[in-house]
Amino acid sequence: MREDKLRRLERVARLYYEDGLNQEDIAAEIGVSRPFISRMLNEARDIGIVEIKVRSQVPIGTGTLEKAISMFKLGGGYLVPDGGDDPSTNRMLGNAALDLVQELGGGRLGLGWGHVIGELVASLERRKPARGRITDVSPLVGNRGVPIRHYHSNENVRIVAQQTKSTGHYLHTPALAETKRELELLQATEHYREIKKEWERLDIALVNVGNHPATPDFASVARYGNLLTQQRAIGRLIAYFFNAEGKIIHSDTDYAIQIPLPTLARCPNVIGICSANVSAPALHGALKTGILTHVVAREALMASVVL
Repeated sequence: MREDKLRRLERVARLYYEDGLNQEDIAAEIGVSRPFISRMLNEARDIGIVEIKVRSQVPIGTGTLEKAISMFKLGGGYLVPDGGDDPSTNRMLGNAALDLVQELGGGRLGLGWGHVIGELVASLERRKPARGRITDVSPLVGNRGVPIRHYHSNENVRIVAQQTKSTGHYLHTPALAETKRELELLQATEHYREIKKEWERLDIALVNVGNHPATPDFASVARYGNLLTQQRAIGRLIAYFFNAEGKIIHSDTDYAIQIPLPTLARCPNVIGICSANVSAPALHGALKTGILTHVVAREALMASVVL
């Protein structure tokens, strides 16, 4: 079979199975009929493209995941293979996290931020809106004043609520107050109190696991001074930093507006989703915090942690 035809079949398969587009949308994008797309998908299955190239997750029961569940007392999770690049891998991770949310029963969902959360939201946005098991969506952290969509918490919540036909709840504050007084004033507002009630009632919290940068940014320095360096921060959950032993690092000048740790710890299902570039030490530290009940990560990354 010609290489150009193989590439076309793979592209159609990825659009359908990974990105969630329906056959009519794919047909319009490529400029062919819907029945032709159906025939292409059948051909892709027949020659093995879908089985080998498009499978997006390794279900519970693999040896690597079983070891992680045993070592860190997890309730479960998903592992995915490496994609061709970081965006492709993040899309697979996002789709796996969405599947896990459905399997856990949905309900009230708390949403973190970051690149992998952004890919999850983008993937969901490409699908046709449909009512599922999610009933309510709330941000777990305030909004960053940066031109990066992945960190616009309310916008992510709006899209997820729209696509799942659920109720969105919004946090109209920045992610970081400048002073303790400003933090107290923001936390005294009615909409913050309403979000706090939503946090207490969460069924699932979907939190991002990330690396701690080698050079802290200005916001981190403002929150922690040199504490992150002194205590050897290795990664972060939402906007909390932790070290290799899983200890959360606290600072008297940390004025971040996010779900309180005791509230997060009471949530029955806390899914940690690791972006494509998360390091093994960061994942290991996140698992040692004891906060996560489930994990979504690259299979190779988890293998380096537990094997």
